[in-house]
Amino acid sequence: MSQAPCWKNLDWKKELTNNVRSVDQLKAYVAFDPDEEAALRQVAALHPINIPRYYLSLINFDDPRDPIRRMCFPSADELVVAGAMGATTTDPYGDDKHDKGNGVLHKYDCTALLITTERCAMHCRHCFRRRMVGHSPRETLRQFAGALDYIAAHKEINNVILSGGDPLTLDTPVLETMLEGLASLDHVAFARIGTRVPVTYPLRLFDQSLTDALRRFAARKGLYIATHYNHPREITPTSAAAIERIRLCGAVVNNQAVLLRGVNDSADTLAELMNGLLAIGVNPYYVYQCMPVARVRHHFQLPLKEGVALVDQARAMLSGYGKRFKYIIGHDIGKLEICGRDGDTLILKQLHARSGHAEQASRMLLLPLDDALGWVDFD
Repeated sequence: MSQAPCWKNLDWKKELTNNVRSVDQLKAYVAFDPDEEAALRQVAALHPINIPRYYLSLINFDDPRDPIRRMCFPSADELVVAGAMGATTTDPYGDDKHDKGNGVLHKYDCTALLITTERCAMHCRHCFRRRMVGHSPRETLRQFAGALDYIAAHKEINNVILSGGDPLTLDTPVLETMLEGLASLDHVAFARIGTRVPVTYPLRLFDQSLTDALRRFAARKGLYIATHYNHPREITPTSAAAIERIRLCGAVVNNQAVLLRGVNDSADTLAELMNGLLAIGVNPYYVYQCMPVARVRHHFQLPLKEGVALVDQARAMLSGYGKRFKYIIGHDIGKLEICGRDGDTLILKQLHARSGHAEQASRMLLLPLDDALGWVDFD
């Protein structure tokens, strides 16, 4: 590759037009044999390619197994929809069951999640919402008016998650309209923004109008940024500087990683990731078990027995702050903390329960564990 530009000085919207979006463009970086190229064209039709030049600059192209490449390059493995790991689904988190219209998902009584956009700066190959990301952009402002009405009418909602897609790919005035609307509701105490932009496209955070909008909201309500670093090499000087700008706005930054085969499936890598996050002021929050997503599970998901061992080994290397993260299954029935194992028994604790299922909150679950189990099934 040519020498990287100074990412901080680029126009973030203009630079998005330079993203790699086709197999033909990928061939400028990597050679594919004819069969592989044909398979990748099939994959790209199912989950479009979209990789910023910034993220491409993090890849070691001398290593065909490079973990950064694995998260952004399409793979023929994505054509596998059934195999040894078990069944797959397009909606593992049960979004469709909790869709209230206008982009509102209301699964837990006190929390509403807003699908603010179906656009991301990069299409991650492990995305659990890949069925919609990159396919059909929504009319966000028109939807938001209805979403705000719903939240205003449900006083039990004390926090709102702006999700997607990636909310930070919205034009700043659109995002600010959303934040101002939420700030106007007395019963909403804080907001969260779920974003991978600090990792995949940190130049967005050097837009002063964006950080000014975040600062104005944080002066009125609590503001939490949930970002998504999976590998220590994603923590670059540019990314760290973007995180600093968020923190100076008054926001708290938490990280939600996903345990991924071939990316962070070693205790050393997990420990290095957590220490790297703490060094830039990001709180390790969750490590998710990879969901049984169609065209993701069979090449990214680790068996739970292996995941438990990795997490325990990583925690043994970490300080108290580094080991505060929870190992989580983001399940249709609610969030389940993977506490560990006792022999061939998996020990789970349910952290949240769906609306109407209060009796399930905080219950302990003991399930049989075998070498191949990668997910848990409940009615």
